[in-house]
Amino acid sequence: MTLHKLTLSKARDMLAEKSVSSVELTQALLDRIAAHDDTIKAFISVDQKAALDQAKKADADLAAGRAGELCGIPLALKDILCTEGLKTSCGSQILDTFIPTYDATVVSTLKDSGAVILGKTNLDEFAMGSSTENSSYQITVNPWDTNHVPGGSSGGSAAAVAAQFCCASLGTDTGGSIRQPASHCGVVGLKPTYGRVSRFGLVSYASSLDQIGPIARTVEDAAVLLNTISGNDPKDSTSA
Repeated sequence: MTLHKLTLSKARDMLAEKSVSSVELTQALLDRIAAHDDTIKAFISVDQKAALDQAKKADADLAAGRAGELCGIPLALKDILCTEGLKTSCGSQILDTFIPTYDATVVSTLKDSGAVILGKTNLDEFAMGSSTENSSYQITVNPWDTNHVPGGSSGGSAAAVAAQFCCASLGTDTGGSIRQPASHCGVVGLKPTYGRVSRFGLVSYASSLDQIGPIARTVEDAAVLLNTISGNDPKDSTSA
């Protein structure tokens, strides 16, 4: 099977069976991004070196039998989630030089689970939009038909999943910003119940409505990703 076509669950099984390595899978997805994202423009930034370093560590953990829930799985993050040492722009030139000194809780949770972070995806500036045409960096297009929008504001995350640039991604939803682009791009998106997922490290649009949630190619994959990022967080007093 062509590696970029693997669902999260299938990739997890193959990694556990050692029929594919995380480095192989990560490199295949990085190659696909390099070949096609000039057209789709799903990513604002791709951190190739860090992704391959994380993949090498994941392979070592898998070999040692200390693999986490998502060990070796390459994911993408909406560029509104703080990532230590990696630019978090919120789709705005205002934050073009903002390099967070900490990870959002969902990001640190993914890293603890062994996930590989490929990069940060495009969005309407500060998540204010529903088409991903309003980023100050670029306009993301729908992978199924580049004459159409992918929806928004998590359009970069939905397009990245639909274009098979990653096994799954995280987006954020205030009034439809995961569900609408997931629908536009023919993938699965879920806005969790408020409090289910920590919002610490999410650059807020409307903090009483914002939620972080999964975008994936199957319901099973979305459930696996949601289960990983869910839970109480002392840093977020509204988390359950």
